[in-house]
Amino acid sequence: MRKLKLSELNRISVEDFKHAPKTPVVIVLDNIRSMHNIGSVFRTADAFRIEAIYLCGITSTPPNKEIHKTALGATDSVDWKYFEKTEDAVGLLKSENYTVYAIEQAEGSVSLDNLTIPVTGKIAIVFGNEINGVGEEVIKCADGCIEIPQYGTKHSLNISVSAGIVVWEIFQKLHQR
Repeated sequence: MRKLKLSELNRISVEDFKHAPKTPVVIVLDNIRSMHNIGSVFRTADAFRIEAIYLCGITSTPPNKEIHKTALGATDSVDWKYFEKTEDAVGLLKSENYTVYAIEQAEGSVSLDNLTIPVTGKIAIVFGNEINGVGEEVIKCADGCIEIPQYGTKHSLNISVSAGIVVWEIFQKLHQR
């Protein structure tokens, strides 16, 4: 066994990525403070060919050298849009027949492992601020909340970790259909 060289990984170009079929998921970042978290979400979105990222509120936008440190070029491949208000992004997505889920611990939330993919197959997932989570007004606009099961003494995960877990689970469920 040996580690593969970069030249052996068969990575596609940014141009090929732009034209490749996408996973019907839009990630919405609701007032994310850390540019490292934003960059990490861009890398996750690139890895799973996510349709787009919607950056909302205080969430910084590319080009930004702090985002680039963790995105490593994914801001060039993944489409993104900025919205001043997260509720506007959610409203647009719902008008385009996306089922919108806030990733949050809330009354009536569904455990990620029990999530059923909606018939349309088009999903938007909203990740919230590192301190306050997804805004209450955004939760009211969403179709539901997804909660990541946790069994330790802490009851939250870093947003970049949460994004990786949720995107992977939804990616698997979509591709099992």
